[in-house]
Amino acid sequence: MGQPAPSLRDHFTYGDYCSWDDGERWELIDGEAFCMSPAPNRAHQGALGELFFQVRRQLEGHPCRVYVAPFDIRLPKGNEADEMIDTVVQPDISVICEGKKLDDRGCRGAPDWIIEILSPSTARMDQIRKRALYEREGVREYWLVHPLDRVLYIYRLEGERYSPPEILPTEGITPVACMAGVEIDWDSVFQSE
Repeated sequence: MGQPAPSLRDHFTYGDYCSWDDGERWELIDGEAFCMSPAPNRAHQGALGELFFQVRRQLEGHPCRVYVAPFDIRLPKGNEADEMIDTVVQPDISVICEGKKLDDRGCRGAPDWIIEILSPSTARMDQIRKRALYEREGVREYWLVHPLDRVLYIYRLEGERYSPPEILPTEGITPVACMAGVEIDWDSVFQSE
């Protein structure tokens, strides 16, 4: 993630976000704006494409839907109007199982499962700030994929807190705990490297 958006203001909402230049991608976390980094590298994009493909194929006929960034996830603190929401993120992959959360703007409410693929420019944000945000918002399962080190960190919600991460090599098959029958074949994810 980049630096907060330059401005005399220090708190932004989805209404502000929607008015910004379409040529740039932003995220808001508790009203603080972050410019998305330049286009991800080839390893990131390759892993993202294959992960999306695998999840999409396994969810055919299932009520859950998978989306790839850029896809706005609006996280209200209550019943405020969309324009007043001050947290909007664009995870690499989001899976939403409650159809009522989906609308033409994206998703309003927490996805069930989020995957972020780490890169040097996003690792700190994904591992610290977004992990805390997703825990607070009730994302049932949060995966952090490190494509260069080939390591997977899995955070699972237990009550209102994430359990300590399960740390696995990205090899073989990894099942998704919050979605019975869905699994990731890592050999396919990294075969084109």
